[in-house]
Amino acid sequence: MIIFIPAIPKRGRRRSLSDAGIYGVEIEPLLAVLTHQGVIIQPSGTFQAIWIAWVVSWAAASLWSGRTEKRNTTYEAWIYRVIIFAGAILIAPWTAQVLSEKPTWQVGYYGAYALVGVMLLGLVLTWWARIELGRLWSSAITRKEEHRLVDTGPYAFVRHPIYTGIIIALLATAATEATMLAYLGAVLITIGLWVKARAEERFLSAELGPESYESYRRRVPMLVPFLPHR
Repeated sequence: MIIFIPAIPKRGRRRSLSDAGIYGVEIEPLLAVLTHQGVIIQPSGTFQAIWIAWVVSWAAASLWSGRTEKRNTTYEAWIYRVIIFAGAILIAPWTAQVLSEKPTWQVGYYGAYALVGVMLLGLVLTWWARIELGRLWSSAITRKEEHRLVDTGPYAFVRHPIYTGIIIALLATAATEATMLAYLGAVLITIGLWVKARAEERFLSAELGPESYESYRRRVPMLVPFLPHR
């Protein structure tokens, strides 16, 4: 539970949270005490809880997937997996703690929770895209039973909205952690997802027919809406 503490201004004069107290108690020391007692949730704890909930729900939903007819087994599959795995290790907050790396800047409570909102926006996009795919979704590059091209919902704006949502959430996470390791981790995962997207498009073009998929590529950008289509 997050507690918001209002300031009590004196009559005839507005006072901000920075110089106001509650019945003679300064705000910042009170926030520190409440945080120490676990009454106020730290932003880092909020990020970790949301990521854990997303990973668990994402893994559970993998049971709702169609039968795989063909799987991409090229060397690129191992390349993007290694890159993404390395990035995930770097962006994990425990890595910076073990290596004693300090944040390069402080976002503050309000800034951190604004970034929580950005992160949630990205993760909601991933779920919207996954629901739109239905049983065609797969964590690997595969062709599912009765596979078809999906160009509705978020797929009308970007060809890989799940990757777009993950990148948005990762950038918000890295900005909150504010360590060079987190920045590097977010960049590596973004590169890994881009490599996977390129490999996935070559696979789908071969499986679904180049004419059908090339038409979709010309109409819709890969990861960022409204950018030139490639």
